[in-house]
Amino acid sequence: MEADQPRAAMASPKPAATLDKLATAAPPARKQTPSPKIHYPFWFGGSASSMAACVTHPLDLVKVRLQTRTGTMPTSMSGTFLHILKNAGPLGLYSGLSASLLRQLTYSTTRFGIYEDLKSRLPSSTTPHSLPTLILLSATSGFLGGIAGNPADVLNVRMQHDASLPPAQRRNYAHALDGLVRMAREEGLRSWFRGVGPNAARAAAMTSSQLASYDVVKRALLGPRVGMEDGPAAHFCASLAAGVVAATVTSPVDVIKTRVMSAAKGGQQGVGAMLVEVYRAEGLRWMFRGWLPSFLRLGPQTICTFLFLEAHRDIYRKLRGLDN
Repeated sequence: MEADQPRAAMASPKPAATLDKLATAAPPARKQTPSPKIHYPFWFGGSASSMAACVTHPLDLVKVRLQTRTGTMPTSMSGTFLHILKNAGPLGLYSGLSASLLRQLTYSTTRFGIYEDLKSRLPSSTTPHSLPTLILLSATSGFLGGIAGNPADVLNVRMQHDASLPPAQRRNYAHALDGLVRMAREEGLRSWFRGVGPNAARAAAMTSSQLASYDVVKRALLGPRVGMEDGPAAHFCASLAAGVVAATVTSPVDVIKTRVMSAAKGGQQGVGAMLVEVYRAEGLRWMFRGWLPSFLRLGPQTICTFLFLEAHRDIYRKLRGLDN
């Protein structure tokens, strides 16, 4: 019996050693899988853009007045701003707001919704989407959004430009719905799609430069080299960069679109003829006419839109328990 005791003593540590090995052993490697994609509601982009439009509408109004000015109208942003205040008062800065909101609810809802939907339908991958892929997706969604929002866009330009016309030439639409009905009654349904070509091209350029650049810049800011947190500061910087890119890319098309849509009935001309006429009068400067007010409108609008959009997403994740 005594001889067996040392053997038992020597054998007893073995189970303990085995437990220690099991406790310290590395867990088996798991195959990494991409995080599940969150499908946000389709209308988030339109809602965020409408909120942003309420903030930036005066700047949009000034931009349109500068691009369509005639005669002795002010040639500077500040002069146009003061001219509107003097002749129409503070409420004049919100002329055509109903059409602007209708435009965002059609145009922006479509482009944001389709863009996010197309991204979510791409095959899952551990690597982020490339810039060319994002440009293709955003340009496609922007083109479709431009077509969907064209009636409201025509109406928006007209209502903002109306007060700068002589009293006899003003259309005096009461609100967005009144304008759509009168356009169809007086000019036919084709008037809803006046300038749809330049507008869809501008929407494609706008969306590809705005949404794709935002995603790429945001990804870079959150990456290891910069290391910013996914919060308002990163969203602000990414949206500011997106606003600069979008204003520069869309400026030439925006000038053409505004001139085509604001033309009076019977005064329409082709885009080619308009380009020749504008080039003879102003040279290449026409391409960036109104760039500063365009950026001063588009920059804050882009920032507000993405900040509101990220707030929508944050609230949605919290309500769905997807915060982590």
